[in-house]
This record gives sequence, C-alpha cells and structure tokens, in this order.
Amino acid sequence: MTRSGSDQSVVVTGVGLVSAAGIGVDATWKGMLAGQPTARTNPDLAGLAVDFACQVPDFNPTAQLGANLARRTDRHSQLAFVAGEEALHMAGLRPEDWDGPRVGVVIGTAFGGVTTLEEQTLRVARGEPVSALTVPMVAPNMLAGQLSLHWGARGPSFATCTACASGTTAIGLGSQLLRTGVCDIVLAGGSDAPVNRVITASFARMSALSPRRQAPALASRPFDAARDGFVLGEGAAVLVLERSGQAAARKVRPLARIAGYGASADAHHIAAPHPQGSGLEQATRAALAEAGATVADVDHVNAHATSTPKGDLVEAGLLARLFGNRATVTSAKGVLGHTMGAAGAIEAALTVLAITEQTVPPTANLEHLDPQIELDVVSGAARPQPISLALSNSSGFGGQNAVLALSPC
Repeated sequence: MTRSGSDQSVVVTGVGLVSAAGIGVDATWKGMLAGQPTARTNPDLAGLAVDFACQVPDFNPTAQLGANLARRTDRHSQLAFVAGEEALHMAGLRPEDWDGPRVGVVIGTAFGGVTTLEEQTLRVARGEPVSALTVPMVAPNMLAGQLSLHWGARGPSFATCTACASGTTAIGLGSQLLRTGVCDIVLAGGSDAPVNRVITASFARMSALSPRRQAPALASRPFDAARDGFVLGEGAAVLVLERSGQAAARKVRPLARIAGYGASADAHHIAAPHPQGSGLEQATRAALAEAGATVADVDHVNAHATSTPKGDLVEAGLLARLFGNRATVTSAKGVLGHTMGAAGAIEAALTVLAITEQTVPPTANLEHLDPQIELDVVSGAARPQPISLALSNSSGFGGQNAVLALSPC
C-alpha cells in the first residue's frame, strides 16, 4: 500500500459496533432508532443494591473468535475484536494486504480487564492457582496490543485511558496520527466490559447508579426530570480512519469526515464536572476551530448525557449557551447504558451513522424534559434532518473532556 498524497483530510471508511442493542452495526442502529432500552436484571449481580445493567446479548466468545483467542483475552478485548473485524470488512481492508508499519491502533478503555481480575482474585481467595495469562488479560495496554498483534498492525499502538472520554480521545489521537503523516490507516475506538460485582457495587456506593431495581428498563433517562443516575453497560466500537486521498485511491466511499478534535481537563474535581462546563466548552471550541467552523454551523450534538442529575444539567447548560435550540441533541445512553471507556467511540460511530442516514435517533425514556434544560432533545421517535456538522461529546472522572466534530464527505 502506498502513502497517500497531500490531502490530509481524515475520513471514516469502516465502522464496527457491539452493544447491548446487538452485535453489529445493523443491530445497534436498529435498536437506537427504535429507542428501545436494554437494561435488564443480571443474576450475577444478585444481592447488590443495584442488580441490573446493559450487556451484549448472545455474545459467545468461542463462536465469535475461536477457542484459542477467546481463552487468552478478557471480555473487553473480545468485544473489540468483533467490532474491529466488522469495521475492517466495511472498509474493504485485509491485514494481509496492508503495510503493517504504517497501520496504527488507538483504542480506549476505562477499566481494562476487570472481569478477569475479579475472577482471578476469587481464585486466590479460594486458594486456587490463577491463570498464567492474568496480567496480559488485565493490563489496559493489552487491548491495543492484542489487536495490533492479531492484525499485524506495527505502527503506533496506544491504549487511551481518559475515563469515560477514552473512546473519543482514541479517535481524536488516531486522526492526529494521520494528519501528521505517521500512519496511513488507524484503527481507533474504545471497549469496556465493566459489569461485575466490584465495579457495580462501587458506583452504587457513590450514588452514581440509578436504583430502579423494579423497573430497570426505565432507569437510564438522560435529560429527563426524573433521572436519578446512570446504568452500567458494556460494548465496543472501532472506526477505520484514513486520509481521504488514500480512500479515493482505494476506490472506497467514506462514511464521514473527522473534521476536528478538542480535549481539555477541568482541573476542578475528581468526579464532579465543572459547574459551568468550562472544560467541555474549551474542548468544543477547539474541535470547532480545527474544523474551521463556528457554533452557528453545528446541526446536531450526540451528548455525553449519562442520566445523572448534576452531569446532565451542566452539559445541557453549556449546550444551550453555545447552540440554543438550533442544534438537535440526543443521548445514546437511554438505550445502551453507560459503557464507560467505550461510550465515546460508540457515540462517535452513531454520529457517523446519523450523518450518513441524515437521521437522529431518539433519547430513550425521555418522558418529561427537565424544565431547567432548554434544548431541542430528540425523543419519542427518530427524526430525519439535514446534518452538515455534528459534535460527539464525552466527559469523565478526573475532569476529562473530549469532543469530535464530524461532517459528511
């Protein structure tokens, strides 16, 4: 594969998704358009204050990946492998045909292999030997490492860890590797599988999770007046990024353009957002500046909006100040829950699909918009609309903020 010409525009040529709405882009997009919540009671969480979550249905690692790969990888890596394979197929790429040193992998995760860590900790407590593969299954860098190894991608390999902004950060950094000419192809995205007893109990102890045990499907309700916390979820998204000149040379039609990226730190609190959303505003304006756009150019925002009382209000206040009612707003978390380090990548992928379909999915469970929120939040049903510039926002513990600006090609 030859290096592309002078065109530094970064485009998305493939998308792969694994979510609680289903395995694959089609299943996830269908679930989003239907606005169908996926939160369900989980027997593995029985006895905890919160015993429900959003998990990928019918996921069989051995059937999906083969026995050997399934045996030596944690669930968060397994989800990323499946999403990555779909993205490569959509992009028309085969690893055996590419120039390995020119292919990078940037994948975000907030927690790494916590499913394996919990399992192996219980083995230690029972006096049983742990797996010799524990460390490489748990270490956060091994998410990118495993994918690089599997596909022979010998360019830069990074695992971004910016809490719930990790997936967005990965896509932003991946686009920079292309713009600076370091890589010709970057597989970028995020994956997390944090639904276990320790992580669930910890978030519940912080009063971050919705306690609606009797009606879990109604628990995640971004921007709703009755929201009372988020629902923990799992999933993965991988995007194939290339410069537009190379995509044209391959005769591949891009799905969307990564027009801009911005990142910032609140430097305010370990968990709470800045009350005026100043860090998120800084990241938003940086993404727009890189895109050569202004706030007046934004048609649509895929919001972080986790369904927490404070977080949604802070983000909504900022979006209202910047965009008023000019831009439609949606949140995926009413359907998919909060997938932590995968959230930003999943939402970026959904924003790509919204651009290609010129349709905004509804925010599930939004029955009564919080009267303090002055936004055009799409709810009830999907809304067709022209989208020429969209933003995908992410924030996370530690004051992490990351924003992507995306546009049609």
